[in-house]
Amino acid sequence: MAQSTVSRRDFLKVSSTAGAGLMIGVFLPAKERLVEAGLLPAEPFEPNAFLTINPDNTVTITVAKSEMGQQVRTSLPMIIADELDADWSQVKIAQADAHPDKYGSQGTGGSGSIRRSFEKLRKAGAAAREMLIEAGANEWNVNKSECTVSNGKVVHSSTGRHFTFGELTKKAANLPVPDDPPLKNPKDFKFIGKSMPGLDTPSRVDGSAQFGMDVQLPDMLYATVIRCPTFGGKVKSFDSREAKKINGVKDIFEIEKGIAVVGTNTWAVIKGQRAAKIKWEHGKFVKWNSSRIRAMMKKKGLGHAVVARDEGNVAQAQKDANNVLEMVYEVPFTSHATMEPMNCVAHVNNGKCEIWVPTQVPQRVQTTAAEALGIPEEKVTVHVTMLGGGFGRRLWADYVTDAVEISKKTGKPVLMLWTREEDMAHGFYRPTSIHKLSASMTKKNRATSWSHRVIAPSISAQRSPETFSKGKLDRSAVNGASNVPYEIPNILVDYVMTNTEVPVGWWRSVYNSQNAFANEGFIDELAHAADIDPYEFRLKLLKKSPRHVGVLELAAEKAGWGKKLDKGRGRGIAVHKSFGSWAAHVAEVTVNSDGNFSVDRIVCAIDCGLAVHPDGVRMQMESSIVFGLTSTLKGEITIKDGAVAQSNFHEFELLRIDEMPKVETYIMESNEAPGGAGEPGLPPVAPAVANAIFDATGIRIRKLPIRPENLRV
Repeated sequence: MAQSTVSRRDFLKVSSTAGAGLMIGVFLPAKERLVEAGLLPAEPFEPNAFLTINPDNTVTITVAKSEMGQQVRTSLPMIIADELDADWSQVKIAQADAHPDKYGSQGTGGSGSIRRSFEKLRKAGAAAREMLIEAGANEWNVNKSECTVSNGKVVHSSTGRHFTFGELTKKAANLPVPDDPPLKNPKDFKFIGKSMPGLDTPSRVDGSAQFGMDVQLPDMLYATVIRCPTFGGKVKSFDSREAKKINGVKDIFEIEKGIAVVGTNTWAVIKGQRAAKIKWEHGKFVKWNSSRIRAMMKKKGLGHAVVARDEGNVAQAQKDANNVLEMVYEVPFTSHATMEPMNCVAHVNNGKCEIWVPTQVPQRVQTTAAEALGIPEEKVTVHVTMLGGGFGRRLWADYVTDAVEISKKTGKPVLMLWTREEDMAHGFYRPTSIHKLSASMTKKNRATSWSHRVIAPSISAQRSPETFSKGKLDRSAVNGASNVPYEIPNILVDYVMTNTEVPVGWWRSVYNSQNAFANEGFIDELAHAADIDPYEFRLKLLKKSPRHVGVLELAAEKAGWGKKLDKGRGRGIAVHKSFGSWAAHVAEVTVNSDGNFSVDRIVCAIDCGLAVHPDGVRMQMESSIVFGLTSTLKGEITIKDGAVAQSNFHEFELLRIDEMPKVETYIMESNEAPGGAGEPGLPPVAPAVANAIFDATGIRIRKLPIRPENLRV
């Protein structure tokens, strides 16, 4: 590291600040000499973008991913701190601002925070460790091989002499950063694989954790936005006179996507929103509803499909078969329904923009804001707050555009908050889908073919229509379908794109939730058609898939599979691989004679490779199960007159605490590379519950959500 120099003027300023006496005539041009003289604090040691070691021995780890309850502010620092061999009590965290390339991708999604950065973060910690060792060895004039690192100290093995990390920061900072530092043997991991105290738990407990709506700036205004309820609609005209009479309302004006109401507090702008009189140009989609969408999808599903997987000859196998089963499974649109509605604080001033936002994509926010304002990206600073739920919804930056547009118009910092009603009406919904499945079997109950047609809107085509034109396969739409793991000689999986004006987006586990419901429900039907236990049937078809087998066996064992249940109770099983991990669930349900039912217990087995933070994995499994049960039992978005029919939680219900089953999570021991944890626990939920209901009642569930009226006989 090159040494900086200090000007005479700067030196006098430093001397004065440090409380030193008059030092005219003393020449100390080099910054290092000022440090040695105690006139400047020692600089921290920053070997890379993720790590800073301060002279006071504190280790600050910068987290470039977004925290929304998945514990990345603990698990990611654990990786760096372990390779560094830091003192955990000295570890602190900092949230990274958006940067185009400093941290690589800062997007938090696809259950990728650990699995996509594990090796990179290990190397970041290891590089700093090697530099500190070298600095210590140089001070003692010994070979590096004679030195080790332990609990925040560099130790000379033979003499026991040691330096704290803080004592070596200055010397280490002048050393070259190793490109390929040696990594720890996993058997020597100190934090990885252990359950560590959450680094941000104190801030969550004492209320100092900052979410988007907590941001307060001087002279800040508050705003909300009214958008046309109909997809594809726009403002025709509006009358703001009554709204402006409300105390606290400052202004109402049109923005690109609707009408903004601005005032001195949130309640004032919400009342202003309700008082505004707006006429809408609804557009052609106003004639659409859920029934029409479903009819369109069924019709298109009879036509041309794009092949995703084609092995053997399904048509011939089914022609030759003794028994062919054909079933249709359906899944509705559903909402992310994050507890924290979309919000953003923006301050546009003097050709610059500063943003505070709960987002999963800070870099996309930066780009979006720059494009909306017509300024360079480097003029946009994005501070990431904590997220009150993401689930894929905050992979979009549409609400950011509203905030920067309003701030530019008012010339003030603005906290823009969508109401729950606007949030529900203008999300990016999990795509609805129809699944046409067929399979053939021999007299000896051997499955000879498997066909799965996925009929669904394309998220990718919505984002990039020029890339995903008619006839183009959206491979993400068949995730969890095209990779069906069962050993069946003839397999055909294809896809029919059925886009509408309804915006669709990445929802927790994306298409895996729909496709797993269809796959694991249908494989259960094959098992019962063959009069074979569903668990045993799966095992027979998974002989070449040891990690599927591993979680199946573990879940079945812990759930007591095969033990008789009381009348009216049932047990169901499902398994699915997604995002680099394998999960199997066993669900237990009780169904009453009137159709009312409860999910009593879910046993989860997860193979996510090396579990960096086991407590975090358990939390994620429980969270996935809650989220999955909501969509299985309740969550449904319907379309009426071209708009979302649901407005708030009284119409789009979430799972309540008294409906929560007992959840048991078992983590497979593994030294494989880490897989995902945020989403893999969700796909098996719906089929496990549906299969359990069949076990209890003999009623097969092929359409979500599951309603009590569907279970009355």
